[in-house]
Amino acid sequence: MKLGFIGFGEAAFEMSMGLKGEGLKNVVAFDPLWNDTKFGQLIQERANNAEVILKKAPDEVVSTVDVVIVAVPADKALAVSQSLLPNIKVDSIYVDVSASTPDVKLEISQCLNEKGTSFVDAAMMGPLPVYKHQVPMLASGNGTDRFIDMMSAYSMNISKVSDTAGEASAVKLIRSIFMKGLPSLLIEMLEAARKFNVEELVIKSISETMDSKTFEETMNRLVTGTSIHALRRSVELQGTIKMLEKAKLDHLMSKGACEKLQQLGEFNFKEKFQGRSPNSWSQVIDAMEVKNM
Repeated sequence: MKLGFIGFGEAAFEMSMGLKGEGLKNVVAFDPLWNDTKFGQLIQERANNAEVILKKAPDEVVSTVDVVIVAVPADKALAVSQSLLPNIKVDSIYVDVSASTPDVKLEISQCLNEKGTSFVDAAMMGPLPVYKHQVPMLASGNGTDRFIDMMSAYSMNISKVSDTAGEASAVKLIRSIFMKGLPSLLIEMLEAARKFNVEELVIKSISETMDSKTFEETMNRLVTGTSIHALRRSVELQGTIKMLEKAKLDHLMSKGACEKLQQLGEFNFKEKFQGRSPNSWSQVIDAMEVKNM
């Protein structure tokens, strides 16, 4: 099997190093900065270390490989796919690992499928320097089964989501709401705790709440309880915001949370659920979807 990369940054390099250890030798790559005065040397060094042959033009990669992994910035993914389309090997598999939206992945897939090329929307769910080629990867699209089959000999950790391009990326992007939002929320909380010299007590209190149950159990309790107490909690959070303002501390996350609670209060879940917390978070989301239709 011959593997190719379009874009040879950190992701492609780390995967290549791992695959090299698995015995995959026939790897080629193209990076638009291969001869750049600032970054060209780094790209060449990485290629040498991973035993990857650098090509001077993208068509020298896509016209010859069985699998091409396209690792470019999300805002470049669509344009890159269109530029590669005329020269891509018809029966190859095109794997897009960018953080593009589901709509972009679907559009890329449709164009490639029309030519007879299979497409895989791949979402990498962990740090490449840690996992390398074994980074947990979610995959969707009509090329997923073939991709998993071809790469199984090299110990890649790929899980199929569906045959629909974009669904793997949807998982990653939706997960980012929590994974990117939580650190921002924690930083705002810790900054305030340090200002008022109560960080140990705050952390201990939250630890007791969060550590007592599994994540899913805690999530369910927080969502269902908030659904019927949203307005009251928004008022309480307004007090927090006033305290932060007086202390001249940033309150961007608290303000956003307050607005979300106020919006949630407009669904009047307290009356709908007769003052009792629903059994599952899904009842809350289902009710929101019905009202928004």
